[in-house]
Amino acid sequence: MRNFDSKIYTTLLLVASTIAVGTIGYMWLSHYTFIDAVYMTVITVTTVGFGELRPFSPEEKVFTIFLILTSITIFGYAISAFSEYLVSGKLFDHFKHRNVEKQINRLTGHTIVCGFGRNGKQAILKLTNYNKKIVVIENDKEIIDLLDAEEILNVQGDATTDEVLLRAGITNAANLITTLPSDADNLFVVLSARQLNKDFKIISRASNESSYSKLKIAGADNVIMPDKLGGNHMASLVTTPDVIEFVDRLTIEGETTANLEEIDVDTLPAKYLGKTILDLDLRRQTGCTVIGFRNPDKDYIINPEANSKLIQGSHLIVLGRPEQIIKLRELF
Repeated sequence: MRNFDSKIYTTLLLVASTIAVGTIGYMWLSHYTFIDAVYMTVITVTTVGFGELRPFSPEEKVFTIFLILTSITIFGYAISAFSEYLVSGKLFDHFKHRNVEKQINRLTGHTIVCGFGRNGKQAILKLTNYNKKIVVIENDKEIIDLLDAEEILNVQGDATTDEVLLRAGITNAANLITTLPSDADNLFVVLSARQLNKDFKIISRASNESSYSKLKIAGADNVIMPDKLGGNHMASLVTTPDVIEFVDRLTIEGETTANLEEIDVDTLPAKYLGKTILDLDLRRQTGCTVIGFRNPDKDYIINPEANSKLIQGSHLIVLGRPEQIIKLRELF
């Protein structure tokens, strides 16, 4: 895409330079006024066949020949560049990616996912099922084509560079998930992302224990180690199999199969601020049960008391069957 832009800009620059040289040349050789010089240059460059304003001297004829040959060369270059991109399909890709860039620029509160490996795919599937706005950063052209086919907004490039992160709309994003295979690359993404947006949430993948603290220091809010989680999960299936199976059934899979929901107290009707969980009366209205409470200091309370106050900046974790969760969303 950048190559195409470069050729367009080069062509426009050459055309402007030719007109400028022609205008100055005619003003100097023929002592034309500026308007007459521009007129002579344009009819010469475009080869429309109009006659000169007055008979040319040999020097003026040589200059005109030079101007005609130069303009034909530039025109040929422009046709060649356009034909190359038209035949190869790059012109279509150019306008398609321009359209994607415009869509990304209009996004706010979206999630940027860096990498489309195993972890990236799972994250994207979960976010898509939950109707979250996503922009994927990926370097592999084949994967980009796959994302285009699935109509997932994407940016092709290296996620460790500021330019690519900015193209993904990082300044307006709410979250960033980096799942690159290299811990060093993830660390670089976290450092760059935190400099570009100090207020959003960053979640990073890590392979080694030693990378955990480095990623946290760099600015990651959460660091996930898939191998460690997988090992813990398998061991738990031996020690507490029924508990793990029950928890697995609570996994949020999509809009119609969710068993858990998070409620931001700030988004509730104003009449509930300062009231208690009991006043919210979720059990009677929706059938759901409040199983967790997070206060503004990010401390979690499991199975909170009914008299816990709904204060600004707090969140509720709610449990219910899918149809109850749907009713909860409709009401709140």
